[in-house]
Parts: sequence; structure tokens; C-alpha cells
Amino acid sequence: MFRGHCFPKSIILHAVYLKLRFSLSYRDVEELMSIRGVKVDHATIQRWVFKFTPLIDRNFRKRKKSVGSSWRMDETYIKVKGKWMYLYRAVDKGGSTIDFLLTKRRNKRAAHLFLIKAIRQHAIPGIINIDKSGSNKQAIKTYNKRNFVKIKWRQCKYLNNIVELDHRFVKWRIQHMLGFKSFESAQRTLNGIEIIRMLKKDQLKSPCSSTIKSFYSLVA
Repeated sequence: MFRGHCFPKSIILHAVYLKLRFSLSYRDVEELMSIRGVKVDHATIQRWVFKFTPLIDRNFRKRKKSVGSSWRMDETYIKVKGKWMYLYRAVDKGGSTIDFLLTKRRNKRAAHLFLIKAIRQHAIPGIINIDKSGSNKQAIKTYNKRNFVKIKWRQCKYLNNIVELDHRFVKWRIQHMLGFKSFESAQRTLNGIEIIRMLKKDQLKSPCSSTIKSFYSLVA
């Protein structure tokens, strides 16, 4: 995976970690690496993030801790190339991230795709708390009908406060960035940001002594 690169694995992963962990532009990361004596172009760092984030995501999911059966599901707005996209997220009642999905539209199909993705990673939940969105309710109904299960749902605004706080964290993380130039770039960068968030929530089985060491262990 790292063969053929001009820089060693430790340098590459450190640059990727800086980008995903802090509210920095690629040029900011370039400058920080330069201070440490590493001369690397910001475009190269962007390619590293684009290339290695999917690998880190796959390895994290293999080592992710299980979550509770009571879910909170919600979506928020993310701007990509001047257009609003939608970031779906679910957490359990303890605040552990269940899953997330960036979509181009906010409708029943998008909510259903997210639900399928989350359930494939974890077991079928006992109950899902949602907002007043009709598309989320219809997505659960569709999943129940197609899979002959009975996931319960409820609509209680204050119970979704915990997932809304997670939305605020991600929005705070990206508000100082220059903006996403493409859907795929946004998808991969957000995946990396969410992984760092889950590492800090202690959602990795057999974690290391620090977040950055746990991050490195995902590409050991």
C-alpha cells in the first residue's frame, strides 16, 4: 500500500492524521510538515487523504466495538461545491456512533440506504428515535416490510439531542475549511473525521494509549 511513495509510512499517516484531526486546510498541514523538516506539497497530502481514508475506514470497522440496541437517527446539511448535501447519522443512547452516510438528497430512499448500511455493520436495533421527518419513518417501515422484522420507532425531540450534538461537532470541524470541491472528496474526508471522533469516544477494540497511536494501528 505504501510502496512506491517518496515518503515513509509514518510521515504519510502523520499528515493524514493532522488533516482529519484538526480544522486545518491542506496548505496548513503543508506548513506544519515543513516546520518539522518535511517538504511535501499540499496536493500530495490531499491525495494521501483520498487514498488512505477508505483503508483506515475498513480496518476500523473490523475492530469497532458493538453498540446498543436503542438508536437515535437524524440528518444534517453539509455544503459540497456550493450545494447542500445531507449527512445521515445514528448514535446509540450512550452516544456511541453507529454509522453515517453522506447523500445528495434527503428522502425516503436516502434514509433507507443509510438504515441498511447501519444494520449491516451492527445488529437490527430494537427501537429507533427519529425526528418529525416522514422519510425516516417511511424508511423504517420499508425495511420492516422487506425484511420481515419489526423495528419500533418513536418521535421524541429531546431524545435526539445527543445525535444533534454530534452534528454540531462535525459542522464545527469543517466550518474553517475551504469547502469540499466534490462529493467523493467530501465523503472520504468526512469518513476520516468521523473515525477520529469514534476513536476519541473509545469505540475501538483493543485501543492504544493515545488517539494518534490507535489511528496508526489501523494501518499497521
